[in-house]
Amino acid sequence: MKRVVILLFALLLLANSAAYSQTCLPEDVAYKIKNEGFAKSKVESLAQFMTDDMGPRLAASQLKMRAEQMMVEKLQEMGFSNVKIEFAYDFPKGGWDNKMNYVAMTAPYYCSFAANPKAWSGSTQGLVKGECIVLDPKNLEEVQALKGKLAGKIVLMPSTQTYEIKFTPLASRYTDEQLEAMEQDSRASVQGGRRGSYNYNPSARELQSAINNLIKEEKPLAVVSGGGSFNVPSSRGVQYMVGEPEPVAEVILPLEDHARMVRMVKKGEKVEMELNIKNEFTDNQKINNVIAEIPGTDPKLKDEVVLIGAHFDSWHGGTGAADNASGCIVMAEALRIIKESGIQPKRTIRLALWGGEEQGLYGSRGYANSYLYDSQKKKALKGYENFVLYLNMDNGSGRFRGIYLEENDMAVPFFQAWMKPIESLGFTTLTLRRTSSTDHVTFNRLGLPAYQFIQDPLEYGRTYHTVMDTYERLSLQDLKIDAVIAAWLALNAAMDDSRIPVKPGYPESLAKQQSRR
Repeated sequence: MKRVVILLFALLLLANSAAYSQTCLPEDVAYKIKNEGFAKSKVESLAQFMTDDMGPRLAASQLKMRAEQMMVEKLQEMGFSNVKIEFAYDFPKGGWDNKMNYVAMTAPYYCSFAANPKAWSGSTQGLVKGECIVLDPKNLEEVQALKGKLAGKIVLMPSTQTYEIKFTPLASRYTDEQLEAMEQDSRASVQGGRRGSYNYNPSARELQSAINNLIKEEKPLAVVSGGGSFNVPSSRGVQYMVGEPEPVAEVILPLEDHARMVRMVKKGEKVEMELNIKNEFTDNQKINNVIAEIPGTDPKLKDEVVLIGAHFDSWHGGTGAADNASGCIVMAEALRIIKESGIQPKRTIRLALWGGEEQGLYGSRGYANSYLYDSQKKKALKGYENFVLYLNMDNGSGRFRGIYLEENDMAVPFFQAWMKPIESLGFTTLTLRRTSSTDHVTFNRLGLPAYQFIQDPLEYGRTYHTVMDTYERLSLQDLKIDAVIAAWLALNAAMDDSRIPVKPGYPESLAKQQSRR
């Protein structure tokens, strides 16, 4: 009798193991994927198309709408199915495009500057000239004392950053030691209590509000801030909603140029500038995604979706190359590789190029609310059950070295099985650590398996969100490798008989989480 019980127990374990076993596609399939990705790559042509040809893609801008149409035509040309522009979310800021940008110091000597208008800021009245004044009040009384002194002036905001010489490489790759450290589960080292804290300073917030109101009332010729180094201005935006009065013209100068003028004014020198800034507002209050797919072929599994994606929008200064044309290039190429390999996936593999990520993950949030979980009704939708996996790219054009598995232990055996044929490409690291600030977070919050890749940083921190983010920031060889890896993982997820489970307690716990907010 004892032997029978042991045998039954062993059979039960075997059955449970089979139900959740992971398989890896055979070597001949790996060969097809690698051969298509390396010998017949379209990465270079896609890279030029998405940077040089498209230009900037600021959320809801005219250039972004133009790029959406261009991308749809390209994806149709590549032979994908169900290609479309899909509304995702309301966007009350509306559209904004820069049409003219000239900024120079004219006294005590002439010097033209590389400048970048702040998104959703206003225009100058043609070419304007004026004396510079540094606006740096320390309290509300000093704000009051400045009334009547800003009109007709060019306001220099105080320097908030100081450049320091760094003795580290401009570009780098992860070392073996760094990757090994990532493999350690960081949950064990997290201290009790909250992971982070927010220091609310009402006096600082009140002072900033008073400064903003003063600028609105006084209407200086322009406001100039510092941001970005190596004489490269960064990209930022201002608060604005459709229907509000057009804001004052605001521009960003590199730290070096901005700090020079601030120092000179504070020493008592008369500094003058001239600017000609023209920006155009459009009442486009919509964020869209671009969608394409390879339909599944298995009668039982074809409605299940393996999702791959990256955000399509960029800031306006450069052409959004590393952030994030690189991700769009890789994911579109990955879908092409799968299609051209001739393998028909059991599940649908869908490409999503998200809009409005830079302003708050608008595109992916809208997709999730339409297909996965209705936050108003607090109800999981049909797409929730059919969601298999999401793979996201948004850390520049560096090579994939592994993947962040977001503390989901259940995902580890899947990736351990799938990664064998791509370890030779440098994809060796699985970490249970979490990473944030991009579109996979939208799906992770719902308990779904959604992951961001570990990527070599290259020079990403120096160039993203600046006017330097152009085609030259792309490492084409890295992007080819990334596309092969993304294609391989997506195809395995689409063909595996089992799938990564959602996190325990989901989606039931979502309604409770919403109630506590």
